[in-house]
This record gives sequence, C-alpha cells and structure tokens, in this order.
Amino acid sequence: MNPLLLSRDRLREGARIGFEFVADMDAITDRFVEDFFSEFAAAKKAGRDKVVFILPVGPVGQYDVIAQRCNRKNFSLRDLVVINMDEYLTSETGGFIADDDQLSFHGHMEDHFYGLLDPALAPPPEQRIFPDPHDIENVPEALRRYGGTDVCFGGIGITGHVAFNDPPEPGETCSDEEFANLPSRVVRLSRETRLINSVTTSGGNVERIPEFAVTVGMKEILESRKVRIYMNRPWQAAMARKILHGPMTAQVPASLLQNHDDVYFVLSEIVGELPQPRLR
Repeated sequence: MNPLLLSRDRLREGARIGFEFVADMDAITDRFVEDFFSEFAAAKKAGRDKVVFILPVGPVGQYDVIAQRCNRKNFSLRDLVVINMDEYLTSETGGFIADDDQLSFHGHMEDHFYGLLDPALAPPPEQRIFPDPHDIENVPEALRRYGGTDVCFGGIGITGHVAFNDPPEPGETCSDEEFANLPSRVVRLSRETRLINSVTTSGGNVERIPEFAVTVGMKEILESRKVRIYMNRPWQAAMARKILHGPMTAQVPASLLQNHDDVYFVLSEIVGELPQPRLR
C-alpha cells in the first residue's frame, strides 16, 4: 500500500512509530510545553544530576510559554543542559550568522527563552550549547561530560530531515548505516530545505536563506534516550506518512527513528489531511 494514499483514519494501522493528533498549532505548543516539564521531572526523578535536552527552534512559540511558567512558579532550570539542534552559517568555513539576523537561532533563543527567564532560574551560559563549526567536537564532548541526551525534541523538514540532516543528494553514496552514524558537522542545505524555509520565514525569498548550516548529527539524535517529534505544517502530511509507514531509509532521514526504543510523534490535525492534489 502506498503510504501517501492512507487517509487520516487509517494512519494508525501498522504505523511503525506511535503518534497522536492534537487540534492545531496552539495545541502543539501546549503539548510541547507539557512534555518539556514532564520529561525534565522524569529525568530528575531518575537521578540525573544534569538534564540534557536537544532542542529545536521550530516550531516556535513554546519557549516564551516555558519561560513565563518558570518565572511564575519559581521553577528552576539550573540543571538543564540545552543543546540546540543547529544554526545557519555565513559560509562553509565561516561562523554563525549574526545574532540580530531574524533567522538566527541564537538570537531566537535569547529573545524568547534565556532573556525572558529570571536569571536565577535560567541554565548557566556554559549549559547553553550550539554545535560549533570551528569546534565540531563540542557537542559529543558535552554529551560525554553530562552523560548523554535525555530527550531530543524536534520537528521534521520537507526532506524528512531531523535537525539539518538532509538525505543524501542524488549520486551521493551513503548507506543507511553510514547515514545513521553521521555526527555533528557542517552541511550544505538541500534546495528543498532552503525553499521551504524561505516560504515559512521569508515570503519565498530563497536567496535570503543561507546555503550552509551546522547541525547535530543523526548519531546524536538516535543515541538520545527519548525522541519527541512535533509536526504542524500542511506540507508535512506526505512526509509524516513516509516516516510512519514507509521503509526505513536514509532518503527519509526521520524514518530511521523506526528503530528507536522510545520515540513518539504529536501531529496537528492538518498533518492528517490526505496529501493528494486538488485545485483550490
């Protein structure tokens, strides 16, 4: 059965990853926030000294809510280690784009999370980690130091990528096993990823989307103790079906999560719509 022909009502039949639907983007935000706090509490209850989360910037909206709740309830995140998934670069050998660039993930985290938190409740600066293009071992070293990732939170890109792990390009030789073991690294973004990111952030101005980024690898993601994925875009309907029902392949990077021991997806209702053509 072609997974792209599966109706919403049939998506659970034989799905290789557990999932549930929520209403809309607001519900996705609410669920992300609840999962953030519940997973933090679970890790602390399990005896973790430092709780390590790999976190995305998108979908956006959740960090403002998390910061506000922490401030209101005097909830400390001093024991949280944040490893951000990725960041845009100025060039293949360059550094991060400027923090004041509207596309900057550094800037977003500062404006919508760290800068909103009461400093007494915020993770210390040394526990706010981005993969570094000039020190690419910094994420693996942090994971060794802090005892691995408790939860990797994330979304899914148009190519099925998690973080900026786009699939191998046509003609590129990379087995599924090799792809699953790719570490943190600098990457050239696929045309598809740059295009859809321009649609969601820049009014279709693809020239505004950097060609290069630095990302945590599939290796770090797959080695996380838990993985929680949130999907809220209409254009994710096809990829959700490929991930949940298609073969496990590097051509759909998130399908490699089918082998993970503790992975769960939360989908907005719009992702359940059948991804078949219709003129509007």
